Amino acid sequence: EVRLVESGGGSVQVGGSLTLSCAASGFTFDRYLMKWYRQAPGKGLEWVSRNDAPGTYKDYADWVWGRFVISRDNNKNMLYLQLNNLKIEDTAMYYCVKDGDGVRGQGTQVTVYE
Repeated sequence: EVRLVESGGGSVQVGGSLTLSCAASGFTFDRYLMKWYRQAPGKGLEWVSRNDAPGTYKDYADWVWGRFVISRDNNKNMLYLQLNNLKIEDTAMYYCVKDGDGVRGQGTQVTVYE
């Protein structure tokens, strides 16, 4: 069974940083592109970033503006998203998503306050 478990969210002041983690199991992690999505209150799912299977190619939504860094450790079956210079509008539930079937975890909440 494919399982993704996100962690690392929390409440942080504007301009602060958080590192999100996603523990993957039930599939061959190093063969899959992985993505981060987010969902703000009252809004739909929004793509944030993706990392190819070897971890070499990284891509971000335009609005990220260099503030986030995606990475992975294939030896540990872990995906990460470092969030820097956080803004109020970054408040959302963040999900890691497996490419192909779109399986995602339960999410981790990020709340940014003034």
